[in-house]
Amino acid sequence: MPASVEPSAPETSSQPHAAVDESHSNIPRHRIILASLIGTTIEFYDFYIYATAAVSIFPLLFFYGDEGSALLASMATFGAAFVARPLGAIIFGHYGDKVGRKATLVGALLTMGIATFLIGLLPTYQQIGLWAPALLTILRFSQGLGLGGEWSGAALLASETARPGKRAQAAMWPQLGAPFGFILANGLFLVLATAFSYDSTASDLTDPFLVWGWRLPFLLSVIMVGVGLYVRLRIEETPVFAKAMASNERVKAPIGEVFRRNWWEIILGTFIMLATYGLFYLMTTWVLSYAIGSGETGGLGYGYQDFLVLQLIAIVFFAIFVPVAGKLADKFGRRPMLIVVTVAIMLFGLSFGFWLSADSMGTGDDLNVWQMLIFLAVGMTLMGLTFGPMSAVLPELFPTNTRYTGSGVAYNAASILGAALTPFVAAWLVQNYGVAAVGLYLAGLGALTVIALVLAPETSKKSLYTQASAD
Repeated sequence: MPASVEPSAPETSSQPHAAVDESHSNIPRHRIILASLIGTTIEFYDFYIYATAAVSIFPLLFFYGDEGSALLASMATFGAAFVARPLGAIIFGHYGDKVGRKATLVGALLTMGIATFLIGLLPTYQQIGLWAPALLTILRFSQGLGLGGEWSGAALLASETARPGKRAQAAMWPQLGAPFGFILANGLFLVLATAFSYDSTASDLTDPFLVWGWRLPFLLSVIMVGVGLYVRLRIEETPVFAKAMASNERVKAPIGEVFRRNWWEIILGTFIMLATYGLFYLMTTWVLSYAIGSGETGGLGYGYQDFLVLQLIAIVFFAIFVPVAGKLADKFGRRPMLIVVTVAIMLFGLSFGFWLSADSMGTGDDLNVWQMLIFLAVGMTLMGLTFGPMSAVLPELFPTNTRYTGSGVAYNAASILGAALTPFVAAWLVQNYGVAAVGLYLAGLGALTVIALVLAPETSKKSLYTQASAD
C-alpha cells in the first residue's frame, strides 16, 4: 500500500483482531520476555553508569572550575543524550517500521554498547584538556542515539506478541530493564567504591578509583552486550508487523507519515511520559548529587557509598511495582490508573520541603537515614506505578506501520522535556530557591501529564493490528 494509507481508520470488526491476537500464543513467551528484558537491562545499565559517574566522578575528571560549576557542566553533558534520543528514535524507527523490529533492536544495542565501552577508555581533562569533555559529550550523544531506538523496539516486541486483555502485563517486561539496569550499574559502582575505599567527600585525583577504577563498569558492558546480541539474534519478527508487511502497508517515510497523520498522538504521548521522566531523574541523578553535595551546592554532605545503598534498597520498590502497574492498567484501564498515580506524584512533589530540607533531614553524619530511605521508597513506588504501563500505552496510540517511529519519538521527546533538563534545573533551583522549589517543579510536570491523560483516548481494548485504508 502506498504512503497515503490511513493508519488510524476505525476498527470494523472484532473477528480479524481476535485472529491476530490468537497468533501470538504460538510464539515462545520465554524467548520474547528474555529478549525484551535483557536488551533494555543492558541499555539502561549503560545509561545509568554514566548518570552515576556524571554526579560523583566526571565533575572531577572532565571539567574545570569550582565544585558547583563543574557539577552543572557535567549535568549538561548528561543531558546531551536526551537531545540525541528523539533523533535515535527517528533513525531506528525508520528501519524498525520498514525492515522490522528484530534487526533494528540489534543495531540499537550495538550503538549504545560501543559508545559506553569507549567512554571507559577516554583520557581526562588533566591529560588532554578541552578535548576530554568534547569527546565525552560526543559519546554521551551516541548513547542517546542507541537508547532512542532501543525502548520502542523492545516495547513493541513485548506488546505486539501479547495475549488479549494481558497487553500491559506482557509489555511490562522491558520496563523492568530500568530498575534491573539501575541495580546492576549502581551496585557495581558501590562494590568498586567500597573495594577502593573511595571517599567522595575527600576526593583526591590520585585515588586509584578516580585513576582507573571508575572505568571498569564502562568496559565490562561489552560482555553484557555480547549476551544481549546472542539473545536478540534468536528472536523472530512479531506477528503484528509481519501481517502488516504481508498486506503491503509499509510506508516510504515513517517519520513523515506519523507527523502528518498522528501529530496529536505524538503530543499526547510526550506529555503522558513527562511526569514519569521528571520523577525518575529527580529520584536518581539529582537526589544523589543533592545528598552527597556540600554546602556550596546546597547539598547534604552525605557519603557516596552510604547513599548508594539507600538508592539500591529503594529501587527494589520500583521493580516490585512495575508488574503491579501492568495488572492494574489491564484491569482498570490506562487512563484512570495513570491519572490517579500522577496526582499522587504531584502531591509527593509538594512534600519535598518536608522530606528533604536540611532542618528536617540533617546533614553529613547526622543525616536522618530512615527519613531519606522512606522518601526514596515512596518516590520509587510511584515510579514503578507510572512507568510500568508505558510500554503498552505509547505503542497503542499509533498504527502498525509507523508504531516504532511514533512511540519512539513521543517517548524520547518527553526525555528532553522531563529528563534532560531536570537534573540541571533541580540543581539550579536548590542553589537559588531551596529544595522545596524542586518539588514544585515536579508537581508542575505532573499537572501537564494529567491534562494529557484527560485528553487521551482509552486504548486498553484497541487492537494493535490497525487495518489501513486509502485516502
